[in-house]
Amino acid sequence: MVKEKMENSKEFEIIDTSGFDAIEKKFKKLYPNQEEIHFHAVVSSRLGGEDPLDGISIFRGEGYYHFVTFGFSELYEKESEDLEYSGYGFELTFKLKMSDEQKKRKKRELDIKDKELKNICSIMQELARYVFETGEIFQPNEYIWTGQKEGIDSNKKSKITGFITSLDMAKEIDTPNGKVQFVELIGATDNELKAIDSGKIKVEDILKRLKTDITDYNRKSVI
Repeated sequence: MVKEKMENSKEFEIIDTSGFDAIEKKFKKLYPNQEEIHFHAVVSSRLGGEDPLDGISIFRGEGYYHFVTFGFSELYEKESEDLEYSGYGFELTFKLKMSDEQKKRKKRELDIKDKELKNICSIMQELARYVFETGEIFQPNEYIWTGQKEGIDSNKKSKITGFITSLDMAKEIDTPNGKVQFVELIGATDNELKAIDSGKIKVEDILKRLKTDITDYNRKSVI
């Protein structure tokens, strides 16, 4: 619960943030004793803002950044009639391998300015926009491919051009608004995505060959 000052008033409105709090609690348990980086929408979508997601948090793992979205599920009061699931029933996550320069950083403020972190946040907002407009949801063992040839990195140089999905290490949680599953995005190359799309290989097989869920912009195709 948080208190938010009402416009042109000295009074405060009590806002139910139990859905938001449940996600944050889960990730703070995975990454204790650290202050996450949080990119929040300038104007929340529930208040008419353009970005679908209310925000994205980033935690520092061992050699990687771990992203988690806030907004596919019901972060505040329960609005949908589905009592089993919260909102769309999932939130997206992503693990990005740190560069040598990123590993040396100790100040959170430097991470906030990092163009690669901002770039992934922008991609997640675009994926959210797609979900909000179409009603389609993301689940584990699927692939996300638009046919683009350029990399998903900020410089568009990587061979990683899309994603496959898996169940994140955070798995699934129960919140006051229903269940939320954490669906992890894992970077995939154009060759891998073409092979999946043509039915030559399954997402699960690519995941086995990768042997990691951390996306490395510099890796080569596994097929």
